[in-house]
Amino acid sequence: MSSAQGRSFGVSRVLGERGVRYVFRCTGEEIEDLLFALAASSIAFVPSRHEQGAAFIADVWGRLTGKAGVCLATLGPRATNLLTGVADANFDKAPLVAITAQGGLDRLHHESHQRIDVVRMFASVTKWNSVKLELVEKLKRYLQGACRALPRTREMS
Repeated sequence: MSSAQGRSFGVSRVLGERGVRYVFRCTGEEIEDLLFALAASSIAFVPSRHEQGAAFIADVWGRLTGKAGVCLATLGPRATNLLTGVADANFDKAPLVAITAQGGLDRLHHESHQRIDVVRMFASVTKWNSVKLELVEKLKRYLQGACRALPRTREMS
């Protein structure tokens, strides 16, 4: 098992432990290992035609259930498509976890249009975000930190 596969199964396991039942997503090559890991778990995929739709679905899921809505996107422009839905969830205090891929540093000058500083981009519209995960051992701590930082939902009137 490669380190990417190990991280992917770690993400899947931690999400399952946190009670995540659905992941709202679009597909992409860079998140393929995570898609396979999630497919092997009890977490169901809810496909979306556009990442912004996946983020808004996760936002509404969080508002209605009080549980974290999880949206997933690949890297670059597709990660930027999550931004509006993630910002809306943050402003409305809906629990949401957004997971994106990121191109490796070895691709920085070869495919620069796909290399976006996602952490910095999401900083103003998230309560907590994290840098690229390299070590499986740190994965659980990072995801638990993200889940602890989830806002409490407002009472619906």
